[in-house]
Amino acid sequence: LSHLAFTDVSFSSVTVPKMLRDMLSKDKFIPYVGCFLQMYFFIVFGSLDSFLLVVMAYDRYAAICHPLRYTTIMSEGLCVLLVAASWLISCGNALLHTLLLAQVSFYTDKVIPHFFCDLSVLLKLCCSNTSVNELAILIVGAVLGIIPLIGIVSSYAHIGASILRVPSTKGLRKALSTCGSHLSVVSLFYGTIMALYFFPSLSDSNDKAIIASLMYTTVTPMLNP
Repeated sequence: LSHLAFTDVSFSSVTVPKMLRDMLSKDKFIPYVGCFLQMYFFIVFGSLDSFLLVVMAYDRYAAICHPLRYTTIMSEGLCVLLVAASWLISCGNALLHTLLLAQVSFYTDKVIPHFFCDLSVLLKLCCSNTSVNELAILIVGAVLGIIPLIGIVSSYAHIGASILRVPSTKGLRKALSTCGSHLSVVSLFYGTIMALYFFPSLSDSNDKAIIASLMYTTVTPMLNP
């Protein structure tokens, strides 16, 4: 929970201060290195948020479906391992995309049509071949995006089946209160990301893309209990 809280604060802090500065200033710019750093940390904390939400879903699954074995299943060693793996994979993912992007050339007279340095937006400003970058996004995005989503859906499918077998209203209310807020955050987080990156009509519209990005970069972390 402490890592999730830190990740949510950091995820918003990567983009929001710069966005607020640009809203109040006529001189809107970001250095080349600063843009790469912002993209790197955005990918780190975005990926980390996704993995920690999976860990939380598994934690809720263990608490509701196996309450008597919960402390055995979610041992301190397993928690440390899951958090460490989440950090390592997230940092490796961000480093891969940053190094690949550093190999391409950019137009010098282009404006970034976004409130932060998003990888997909930056690739549209390149004047060299970006096929390797796009392939990396496709493969890594499929693995690191679909697997966590499957894990969350699977966990909540088992939780749902377990809740339906609860005979008492009190037990049902307790189970829903335990995972209801987490499920709503997960739905909003993944819903806006999938709408933004899997529906071309939305991603091609700058205004709609910015609104969708604001949802998962600021609103979702703010709503996370």
